Amino acid sequence: MKIRGHAIELRVCAEDPMNNFLPDIGKLERYERPQGAGVRVDDGMEEGQEIPIYYDPMIAKLIAYGKDRTEAIERLTRAIDEYKISGVATTLSFGKWVINHPDFVSGKFDTSFITKNFTADIDLDEMNKDEKIIAALFATSYGNKKTAPEKSALQQRSSNNFSNWKKNRSE
Repeated sequence: MKIRGHAIELRVCAEDPMNNFLPDIGKLERYERPQGAGVRVDDGMEEGQEIPIYYDPMIAKLIAYGKDRTEAIERLTRAIDEYKISGVATTLSFGKWVINHPDFVSGKFDTSFITKNFTADIDLDEMNKDEKIIAALFATSYGNKKTAPEKSALQQRSSNNFSNWKKNRSE
């Protein structure tokens, strides 16, 4: 038997990467799975369900398969972009940052990858910067400040040190 192709799995968790990966709880206000060639989602969640404080915060396993590592990374990146989850912080943007990091892409990494490369000042929302700039220019040119881009839920939680986990543990 000959091994063919390459697969990569990303554990999608209700955790806040910008707050030491603390679990986040709440209602899945929006939950849309990615689809397409080489993409599989193993989950048991539905839109409207609650992520409880009492169990593992894993939402799903997102798996991408390709003819080689490069194609698997491309498919997983696309799948992360297509995955729509709101209501809780997730590890999706962190996963995208990891799989597109030069050390991960080259395969030259070890178990200290996060310690060596990840810090709280990394902008996990970097993939949306162009869109934010365009929206800001649009809003400025039309003089409507209400349409200026707002911080993502992840940025708001990190800047406010908001955590449903902490909130509910203290109640």
